[in-house]
Amino acid sequence: MARAHAPFSTEPVSVTNSARSGPFIAGDLVQLTDPKGRMHTITLVPGKSFHSHRGAIEHDELIGLAQGSVISNSGSTEYLALRPLLDDFVLSMPRGAAVIYPKDSARIIGLAGLGPGMSVAEAGVGSGALTCSLLRAVGDSGQVHSFERRADFAEVATRNVATWFGGLPTCWRLTVGDLEDNLNVTGLDAVVLDMLAPWDCLPMAAAALEPGGVLVGYVATATQLSKLVETMRLAGDWTEPRAEESLVRTWHLDGLSVRPDHRMSGHTGFLVAARRLAPGALMPFRRRRPAPGAYGSDYTGPGSTSDHDAP
Repeated sequence: MARAHAPFSTEPVSVTNSARSGPFIAGDLVQLTDPKGRMHTITLVPGKSFHSHRGAIEHDELIGLAQGSVISNSGSTEYLALRPLLDDFVLSMPRGAAVIYPKDSARIIGLAGLGPGMSVAEAGVGSGALTCSLLRAVGDSGQVHSFERRADFAEVATRNVATWFGGLPTCWRLTVGDLEDNLNVTGLDAVVLDMLAPWDCLPMAAAALEPGGVLVGYVATATQLSKLVETMRLAGDWTEPRAEESLVRTWHLDGLSVRPDHRMSGHTGFLVAARRLAPGALMPFRRRRPAPGAYGSDYTGPGSTSDHDAP
């Protein structure tokens, strides 16, 4: 059975004015948390109901309540009602592709140095999780150029972005197609590549970025990580790449029982960041010696003898 989608608006909206306060109104996103901590995100529609195996809650009963209210369903199960934070929305949003987790989105924003009025391009929109964070970072005076090669993923991302902001942000432009074939803007402050082969887009990213602009690559495997970094070094357009990953561990807190939780948000991807050199500039020679054997006879990556011999 096809999943029933919540209604969403395609009207142009302001990113800055999308945040709401005060009592719940029709059209609001509401996060219902049950006694076991399970979260359910709904869009309030007069006359509709939220159903679970524990019972039902009428949307009309939520409309007019203050955030932080507790409401009981028809089976007497209590739910805490709040407007969701973006972190919560991302983890519960409908997905076409895997989402970039909030811990990685936050680092991407930080590594790229994004703020109000800046312009950024992203390749690989997926389900729109990172897009929401980018739009909030640059605000109405900025611009986010998103590129997604799969139309079905672009549709899911559009729905999620519109659901979160209450419409389609005026500072967002979504293109269905490859970034390397469709990126026709220059003077960007940052480019984010979330794709299988980000090294293919390096020339286009370099051409689109302002000198000093930031490139951030998000890759899943160590093999991708190595190929992206070595290709960037050979290109000569970038500062020395920096690679990292983020690991988040929550803690169990009950009286004297204070310990790490058994589960944690571990490896989700590697982040690679570098800045665009000025045209014609050459990076100073690296004084740090590579590890013994790093580029030995077994190395077949970018710049290797086998790479040069390849047809």
